[in-house]
Amino acid sequence: MATIRSVNVGRLVPTEHPSAKTRAKTRATGIAKAPVTSIEVRDPGPKKGGLGSGVVGDELGDHRHHGGSDQAVYAVAREELDWWAGELGRELPDGCFGENLTTQGLDVDAAIIGTRWRIGSALLEVSGPRIPCRTFARHLGERGWVKRFSARGRTGAYLRVVEPGRIAAGDAVEVVSVPEHGFTVPDAFRALMGDRELAEAIIAAGAGTDLLRAELAR
Repeated sequence: MATIRSVNVGRLVPTEHPSAKTRAKTRATGIAKAPVTSIEVRDPGPKKGGLGSGVVGDELGDHRHHGGSDQAVYAVAREELDWWAGELGRELPDGCFGENLTTQGLDVDAAIIGTRWRIGSALLEVSGPRIPCRTFARHLGERGWVKRFSARGRTGAYLRVVEPGRIAAGDAVEVVSVPEHGFTVPDAFRALMGDRELAEAIIAAGAGTDLLRAELAR
């Protein structure tokens, strides 16, 4: 059975910001998330002027690139964390990729964009992939992390909040609906990374959110 192994929330903490001129600069980030008993999720609205994260109490340091309706909640499979733990030779606790939901028994990266999951009392919709950034790389402290993570291509999935509600560890993940277009989260990631033919196919099929298709069109 597909379940939620943990629900995770981040608090803003300063991190060193590497710079050619100075290393004294710091930037606050909420990427290091820790398990809690339960979370409340809601549609945070637009990135600019919205509520930020779709998880109540989850703090974001970079509102330009994170948060908003299409990146309201982030899910990563525990199995994917375990794969990376083997590759890196270190433990990777739940929440360490910055995910709000750590799943068990669910292939998050096989999800068709637009798939809807009922989890707890909330209804969530798979909206697209995570794009790795320097904050993620600094947080993990692994050499060449962005390149390695991108090459793997299994990024976990961002989720929209269709219906607000409460999600707790142990909740089942019920698949409510799956679009017929067939494009997965990794497909969307490859398209965003420059696969023009795939991008055109996703746009032509009307797959994904308006924002995803607009990004692919650009």
